[in-house]
Amino acid sequence: MDTALNYNYRVVRQFAIATVVWGVVGMLVGVIIAAQLAFPALNFDTAWLTYGRLRPLHTNAVIFAFGGSALFATSYYVVQRTCQVRLFSDALASFTFWGWQLVIVAAAITLPLGMTSGKEYAELEWPIDILIALVWVSYAVVFFGTLWKRKTSHIYVANWFYGAFILTVAILHIVNSAAMPATLTKSYSAYTGVQDAMIQWWYGHNAVGFFLTAGFLGMMYYFIPKQAERPVFSYRLSIVHFWALIFTYMWAGPHHLHYTALPDWAQSLGMVFSLILLAPSWGGMINGIMTLSGAWHKLRNDPILKFLVVSLSFYGMSTFEGPMMSIKTVNALSHYTDWTVGHVHSGALGWVGLVSMGSIYYLLPRLSGKKEMWSVRLIEWHFWIATIGIVLYIASMWIAGVMQGLMWRAVNDDGTLTYSFVESVKATFPYYVIRMAGGLLYLAGMLIMAYNTFKTVSGGQPADVRIPAIAGAHA
Repeated sequence: MDTALNYNYRVVRQFAIATVVWGVVGMLVGVIIAAQLAFPALNFDTAWLTYGRLRPLHTNAVIFAFGGSALFATSYYVVQRTCQVRLFSDALASFTFWGWQLVIVAAAITLPLGMTSGKEYAELEWPIDILIALVWVSYAVVFFGTLWKRKTSHIYVANWFYGAFILTVAILHIVNSAAMPATLTKSYSAYTGVQDAMIQWWYGHNAVGFFLTAGFLGMMYYFIPKQAERPVFSYRLSIVHFWALIFTYMWAGPHHLHYTALPDWAQSLGMVFSLILLAPSWGGMINGIMTLSGAWHKLRNDPILKFLVVSLSFYGMSTFEGPMMSIKTVNALSHYTDWTVGHVHSGALGWVGLVSMGSIYYLLPRLSGKKEMWSVRLIEWHFWIATIGIVLYIASMWIAGVMQGLMWRAVNDDGTLTYSFVESVKATFPYYVIRMAGGLLYLAGMLIMAYNTFKTVSGGQPADVRIPAIAGAHA
């Protein structure tokens, strides 16, 4: 098949560049708040610079601005290439880009001003929530419309993961964000008490499960085989992985609410499904890593492949640690400590960050009419600096978290607490400094990527290009 297809790469390129820009912004805010935890005076007694205002800005910028832009970019690219058709609607695709950027800017303004619904990963107030819903429905129309008009009978597995992520995030967002507006900048949740907590963590954990896992597994199933120039190790395993993962993840949310007012049976249900979740998660990890069978030598000289494969290692580690921390007896030690922070960032920095960076490094030259990135050496430098930063970050938080848990539960012979809370804070100080250093390294890597991106895309070819179609689902 040698007919030419006219793909819409303009919106892919826009989202790819936005991924890099928002990555720098989100990680810079992360370093600032990490510094504030070690040195509290760095908020300069300014309300909109305090940790409580900047922390939700950091999570929204990294998850939805950086991660979201990477998901838009890669899903739009993959669905066109594997379906061998142009995006369903250029106008709607353009709306998703500009609408999403408007959401991000609105978040960057309202969150530091203290306008928040107070819900984890869903802090934005109701007018912005409505815009998110409109953008997301448009995204679904573009993605599934492209699948509908595909020229291949087969739907490649990466699109299964992208599709599940798009549908589920829509349901999560609309249900959890249901609220009663009081003013333009203030609303109150439609739910109360423990029901509100249950719905929030059904949303919160599945934001991790679908936004931060299923979508990025779509990246993994396309970009690792492409970069390694090897077929997926087991296509059958990829389908089993898909169905097991999307069924099991839905039930895991209650493990965030151990030892709370949530009924004990619901806590136990969340724990059991979290433990079951280990199997499909590791099935996907093994499938991705084994795709390199016969191509391991490429890791020596291919830094993009290093990003993609090491991200899978962090995915495997995080998806072992999560189920383990959901066990009630382990959770009694880990809950409310920095161990949870270390776990979240092993997944966020190691899995989501590295697989996104590897995928964007793959895309940028192809979207700019170049054979490769401006500097392959800088990609190598980025990989090692980021990896060292991740290790410093998560190791310091693991140690700090276990220490905190042990100090908080230590009691004297007469039953009184051995340590005051402030003593645990003082003992944590050196680990906060190490965490800040790790974050600085990760940010430095992102700045290197931004420079490399600028040099690559400047003077590139037009983004709408005619490319010979390649027969088969891996086009």
